[in-house]
Amino acid sequence: MDSNRQSDLTRQRVLEAGFKEIHRHGFQAASVCDILADTGLTKGALYHHFPSKKELGLAVIDEMIGAGLRERFIRPLRDSERPAQALVELIGNKQEQSEEYIQLGCPLNNLMQEMSPVDEDFRNRLNRLLNQWQSAFEDALRRAQVAGEVREDVDCHAAALFIVSAWEGCTGIAKNMQSVESFRACMSQLQVYVVGLLKH
Repeated sequence: MDSNRQSDLTRQRVLEAGFKEIHRHGFQAASVCDILADTGLTKGALYHHFPSKKELGLAVIDEMIGAGLRERFIRPLRDSERPAQALVELIGNKQEQSEEYIQLGCPLNNLMQEMSPVDEDFRNRLNRLLNQWQSAFEDALRRAQVAGEVREDVDCHAAALFIVSAWEGCTGIAKNMQSVESFRACMSQLQVYVVGLLKH
């Protein structure tokens, strides 16, 4: 294996371990020592790729959380020929989240609550992901509106903002309650809201 490939793999191992540590403990409480123990790497190897813990945290947002958002939410809506139905199904499918996800919460939401008030760089990166998520929902609703599937009176921008906000609210409440059932009930009502945007 050439050195560039090995370096890329090492960097990815650090990113994945950093994501897990931050998701479980939050950014400020995340332990570089635990990340090193998880990867088996030296501190020098970690800091070669990420000169500071903050740089690692920002990369986790961009490359781990952002990639997950694009894969699970943005791409399925963008690629669908029936975006309104895809959005309804997406919400329905996400009701089946694992207990561990509910226990730990949404990594994007967790970092927004923890870091947005205290670090502008984190806030900007997180806001960028939120905007991408909202834009994907808004685009899906607008395309469905043009296709005659969504009511003409629906404000697609405001509806998309509400859907993202409600989604994150469902996750945050369920995390606090440590209740998968509460998450499913909340997401079920969000699905009812989205169905109500459609023409019948």
